[in-house]
Amino acid sequence: MSYEHIVTTTRGPVGIITLNRPDAMNALCADLIDQLCISIDEFENDQSIRSVVLTGGNKIFAAGADVKEMQDKGFIDVYLADFITKGWERVASCRKPIIAAVSGYALGGGCELAMMCDFILADESAKFGQPEITIGAIPGAGGTQRLARAIGKSKTMEMCLTGRMMDVQEAERSGLVSRIIPSGDLLSEAVKTAETIASMSLPIAILAKESVNRAFETSLAEGLLFERRAFHSTFATRDQKEGMSAFVAKRKPKFKDC
Repeated sequence: MSYEHIVTTTRGPVGIITLNRPDAMNALCADLIDQLCISIDEFENDQSIRSVVLTGGNKIFAAGADVKEMQDKGFIDVYLADFITKGWERVASCRKPIIAAVSGYALGGGCELAMMCDFILADESAKFGQPEITIGAIPGAGGTQRLARAIGKSKTMEMCLTGRMMDVQEAERSGLVSRIIPSGDLLSEAVKTAETIASMSLPIAILAKESVNRAFETSLAEGLLFERRAFHSTFATRDQKEGMSAFVAKRKPKFKDC
């Protein structure tokens, strides 16, 4: 399917979504978000796709929500439309593993969009920030919540109150970024990582993803119970039998997603 503001491609079992509004620094307008949601739906429904990479290209991830589109809205407009919540959270609800590949600026909504993915790979040019306070607003798509869970209260508070950006080295040290990739190698490394995930059993990968996400929604005791029951459930799958048999036999497993 052809889109105006994103580009979708595939590399074997990996679906790639590229934000594509270069003249607007990939600002996240409503149409782009709608198209992003549709593309995720398509990759979720495509049984040949087993993992997804979300990127903005090799110069910028996304400079944030489209301010020109927001500036004239009133409270009742954004409240009744549930502005930002509607559509944006589709990335977070993607059941298949999804990796953010960040090059250049990931600011405001761009940073929040990256954090909705399962983890972030970033190249040496990446910069992250929540500058909403500088335009008279606050983060509205998880910048005060997901960022605090990723890097802690102190740094999140500083970034949200001053609009300060962090470079990729600080982002990795703080736990926001999983790995720093050399410039020029980001997409290929992100796809390679996604291919590794795609080689695993998809239902087991989904269980692992659900279990990690549960850690941020429950107490430790409840999270451990969820994890344990999910672990127990893997023993009802053929892929568990195949994986353990392959390990004992010292061969590569052949998972069947069942």
